[in-house]
Amino acid sequence: MKKLIRNWVVMGAMSAMAVSPAIAEDQAEQEISPGEAELAELLEGRVAGEPVRCLRESQHRGVRIIDDTAMVFRRGRTVYVNRTNTPQFLDEFDLPVFRKFGTALCERDQVEMRNRLANGSFPGPIILLGEFVPYTKEES
Repeated sequence: MKKLIRNWVVMGAMSAMAVSPAIAEDQAEQEISPGEAELAELLEGRVAGEPVRCLRESQHRGVRIIDDTAMVFRRGRTVYVNRTNTPQFLDEFDLPVFRKFGTALCERDQVEMRNRLANGSFPGPIILLGEFVPYTKEES
């Protein structure tokens, strides 16, 4: 009886090893979050440039928040992506309140995410900005 059980265990382990590459591929595909997929779609056809520490006033007027992923600032043909220190607090339905320490929006400046449903009156999590990575469209 013990020999029969051992054979079943060995066969089960061997079949698991045979299936594991397919499972690993499926898990890799599933690991891309909706926010990462949205960001990838937004950046399609764009090339990353050298990261910058700050954006001037005119470069950070329009902001798009991608849930659990990044803040995106658009200026003309350039899109700046900022992956904050705590992306899990990014929610497209929250209002970002920027606390900058100068005229430019810079790395390490703070952003408070306030609940839009509460008219932005309740304080929310505070996020520190990272560096801004510019992405520009490739010339055809």
